[in-house]
Amino acid sequence: MGLDLTLFMADWERLRALPAGRRADALEDAVRPPGAREEDTWCAEYVFSHTTGAYRPHRRAGDGWDDMRMRADASVRAAMDAFLDGLIWYADPATGPGERTGGGLFPPAAGPRHPRVLLVCPPSAVPGKVRAWERVEPRLEELRGPFAAECAGWAGRPDTFGEFTALLRAWADATGAAARRGWGLVGLS
Repeated sequence: MGLDLTLFMADWERLRALPAGRRADALEDAVRPPGAREEDTWCAEYVFSHTTGAYRPHRRAGDGWDDMRMRADASVRAAMDAFLDGLIWYADPATGPGERTGGGLFPPAAGPRHPRVLLVCPPSAVPGKVRAWERVEPRLEELRGPFAAECAGWAGRPDTFGEFTALLRAWADATGAAARRGWGLVGLS
C-alpha cells in the first residue's frame, strides 16, 4: 500500500489561527462540516479525478519531469520548473515530500498514524504558479519528444504523454481555484 494524496485549498489566516498540532485534522474536519454555511467555508478539497487518491501518479509525473526537463526548450523548462516546484517536483530534493512542514505551519509527523505533509504552497506562491502555467500550457506539445525520449516505456514514469499532461492540467485547475480565492495549498497523505 502506497501513499495517498489529499489536496486542500485553505485560507491561510484561518489555518494559522489554529494550534499547529491541530491544523491537519482541522483541514479534514472543515471540508465536510455538517450544516456549514458558505461564509463559514475556509477550505476545500481538490479531487484529482484520474488518480483515485494515490500519490504515486504525482510522484511519477514529478520524476518524469526531472528526467525530461533538460531536453525541453529553456523557456518551457523555466516555466514548468516554476509551476511544478513544490507541488510534484522539487528543485531542491532536500525539500521534497517527507521534509516539508511548511515553514513550521505543520509539525513534523510524529508517527505512522499522523498525516504526512507532502506539500505546502502558501497563497503568496500560488499566483506565480498560475502565471507559469499560462506560459507553459500553450507549449505542452513541445514536451512530447522529451517525454518519448525519457519516459515512454520506463517503469516509474507516467504511462503516456496524455496521462502526464492530464495530471498537469489538473494541477493547473487546483492552483487556479486556490488563486481565485486567495488561498494556499496543502497536500497531506
